[in-house]
Amino acid sequence: MKIAIVGATGLVGREILKVLEEFNFQYDEIYFAASEQSIGKNIEFRNQNHTIKSIGEVIRLKPHIAIFSAGSSVSLEYAPKFKEIGCYVIDNSSAWRMQEDVPLVVPEINLDTIHQNSYIIANPNCSTIQLVMVLYPIYHRYGLNRMVVSTYQAVTGTGKKAVEQLMGERSNDPKAPKVYPYPIDLNCIPQCDIFLENDYTKEEMKIVNETRKILGNPHLRITATAVRVPVIGGHSESVNLELSKSFSVSDIKEILYQTPGVVVLDNPSDKEYPMPILVHGKNEVFVGRIRRDESINNGLNLWIVADNLRKGAATNAVQIAMRIQEMFF
Repeated sequence: MKIAIVGATGLVGREILKVLEEFNFQYDEIYFAASEQSIGKNIEFRNQNHTIKSIGEVIRLKPHIAIFSAGSSVSLEYAPKFKEIGCYVIDNSSAWRMQEDVPLVVPEINLDTIHQNSYIIANPNCSTIQLVMVLYPIYHRYGLNRMVVSTYQAVTGTGKKAVEQLMGERSNDPKAPKVYPYPIDLNCIPQCDIFLENDYTKEEMKIVNETRKILGNPHLRITATAVRVPVIGGHSESVNLELSKSFSVSDIKEILYQTPGVVVLDNPSDKEYPMPILVHGKNEVFVGRIRRDESINNGLNLWIVADNLRKGAATNAVQIAMRIQEMFF
């Protein structure tokens, strides 16, 4: 079993290494690829130093599974080349997510969409993953007429330079990068990614379209607003559902208690609810503030928080890799 990590030095790449270690992922050989400026440098993993290689070198070594975290352009160029050598690619970028023949996978929900010839598998957007983890069991039981999502997204979702901008603003460092069009410290920016022709951002439409694909319902009514907030370690979501059937809040909580990978943290009397500061470094998705929306029939409000670098990216990708290893090797 030979595996490769493409984009090993980025925020998500580093997190993938932590998750591989935590999950005790078994392999015989591991290869690391990164951008040109990193080629030839060393990276430490499991108490061993490994030399970072070019993507071309890694392809020649014929890995069986490759986890990509290197951006859409890299994935579009190189994922097909890995596919040609019979390597399964798990891609963290948005490049392949809406391709009809590419599975968009959250293992707890739709692992059955992966087949032996599914050589390119897309990891959903971080905001989508934590949303559908909580939404799926409710949707499966009660149906869904409409959903309104508002996200509060950490700067780590933009990348390393966004973290440097936030910390630089806090320390008044004039040399800090300027990734966002406005200051992010002590501010909220209602724009994640670029604006599209419909005046929604690309991030907002990812949530809409990816959720529809994962649930297998292309006509599901969803609207989203994505906001960047000065937080390091986790995305939060305020979710309003109009379900198709009547429900009790206690039943909703019981369903979520029984959902693998979901942690219910919902005790208002003791001020217990999910927050980014609590979920940082954790692999689960946390949900709280579970309450009826009294303004509509069958309305439900939820507050969902997860570490966007973990279940929103690295953890989900490693879980897919482990399932591929079990199924095909």
